[in-house]
Amino acid sequence: MALESICGFETNKPLFSKFASFSQDQDDIEAYTGNFRQNTQLLLPPSNNIPELADMKADYLDPRHGQRQSGILGLQAQALAASKGKASTGNGIKVQMAHGTTTLGFKFSGGVVLAVDSRATGGMFIGSQHVKKIIEINDFLLGTMAGGAADCVYWERVLSKQCRLYELRNHERISVAAASKLLSNMAYQYKGYGLSLGVMIAGWDKRGPGLYYVDDDGRRAPGNVFSVGSGSTYALGVLDNGYKWDMTDEEAQELGRRSIFHATHRDAASGGIIRVYHVKETGWVKISEDDMDNLWEKYQAAKLPVKTVPTTMD
Repeated sequence: MALESICGFETNKPLFSKFASFSQDQDDIEAYTGNFRQNTQLLLPPSNNIPELADMKADYLDPRHGQRQSGILGLQAQALAASKGKASTGNGIKVQMAHGTTTLGFKFSGGVVLAVDSRATGGMFIGSQHVKKIIEINDFLLGTMAGGAADCVYWERVLSKQCRLYELRNHERISVAAASKLLSNMAYQYKGYGLSLGVMIAGWDKRGPGLYYVDDDGRRAPGNVFSVGSGSTYALGVLDNGYKWDMTDEEAQELGRRSIFHATHRDAASGGIIRVYHVKETGWVKISEDDMDNLWEKYQAAKLPVKTVPTTMD
């Protein structure tokens, strides 16, 4: 070693003989447990000589796995094979993500209303019907979830911490604009790394009600009406028809609830429980949690009749 030779020591001398076994241990660590020394390599197994893992890898790489051509499973296998190696976002990250949710938010004279569904999906698999997609950042700030559940929950929890630190340093609540800017800056730092975020930050500050949209590219936009998710087009169809600035609180809450219901009825990736929150000058209030199945008869009876236009044949 260079340092040993400079200091006048050699490993074969008696002084260094007791370190010989230590060097062998280090060599073993490097050979068999790479993630012991490099703890960022979390996907490495504790040993690289596990027969079961080798058998699993050989079975996975078997070319016969790509020969299933018939039936629904065969079509899914072909679709997966066609999308293999393609990335939805990110810098070479081989992940094809299938998203599904419906969230909306809008400002009106009485504050901000947020309404969301509760279904979590992974492709065509429904993972949960009870996900809470409105995250309570503090008593005057709320965030919604659309995209990857883990990304949304984690980064909005980080935002909650940053907002609390701001309060302790400045002895006042953070504004809605500043909170959304913090989240935007954090997302921009990881742009291209495969984050999946499409969230709304809603709240009330000294300037009144605020509503911002933030996504995983760091884009940030203020607005009066937003809807995010696979069912957003259906929700906007109802929301645009009934939205007005001077609604009463009850009208606004019902509009948000009805918009999410019709989106869950048409979008297979949305469903479960419909949650409605209202942000007022005194803070946010949870208005309702209704199973969409229980709302079916209510809104089915209120559907407008279909108008038919008579036609004449020449």
